[in-house]
Amino acid sequence: MYLIYHIIPTLRLRRLCLLLGLLLVSTVAALAQNDRTFIRQGNRQYRARKWTAAEVQYRKAIARNANNPQAVYNLGCALMMQQKDSLAMQQFAKSADLQTTNKIRRAKSFHNMGVIMQNHQEFAKAIECYKMALRNNPQDNETRYNLALCKHQLKNQKNRQNQNKNKSGNDKNNKDKQNKKNKDQNKDQNKNKDQNKQKNNQNKDKNNQSQKPEQDKMSRDNAEQLLNAAVQQEKATKQKMQKAMSQPRRRQYDKNW
Repeated sequence: MYLIYHIIPTLRLRRLCLLLGLLLVSTVAALAQNDRTFIRQGNRQYRARKWTAAEVQYRKAIARNANNPQAVYNLGCALMMQQKDSLAMQQFAKSADLQTTNKIRRAKSFHNMGVIMQNHQEFAKAIECYKMALRNNPQDNETRYNLALCKHQLKNQKNRQNQNKNKSGNDKNNKDKQNKKNKDQNKDQNKNKDQNKQKNNQNKDKNNQSQKPEQDKMSRDNAEQLLNAAVQQEKATKQKMQKAMSQPRRRQYDKNW
């Protein structure tokens, strides 16, 4: 019993040492996965076009070292490939601030910011980003080409805006002219209507006035005709009576049956 009693504690101690050794190895392995390790894993996912998986690894790297400009820049690229442009802009801006010594990488941050602005047709902002990129890397021909293209696009955009503005102004002027024309036409129509009404009233009065003398004339003519007819009739009656009085009277006899 005594030997066994000592054997058991010895076995437990060995097991405890083994567990401590395993924990120590795990801790060292975990510590070995620093921000650079996650960046390399993210780069592998990025090259495989697995943008979401790459984003996860880059965020892990930033969790280990929030001031690692490479992790921040790469995260911006992964977000940009997922069309998360507003989030990507934040990462590129942060990366440009963190890149105080490496101007080439700082120029890339501004370049990508310019690309995002250009895709959203915010050409003025894109031009400023490209200019900042060229200040940090004057030899970047791709940025120089994008800058020239963006200036051309901005010019065309302003021309279209001016054309639309002029068109809107012309449309408004034409509308005002048409409204004025319609108003004048309505006014003329009302004026003509009043004039026609007045003219009709005048014609009516004139007709009434012209008809009245004719009616008076007809009344006088009828009276004269009636008077002449009465005179002639009276004259004929007198002649008839005179003729009857000038003839001898004959005695009338009753006839016998």
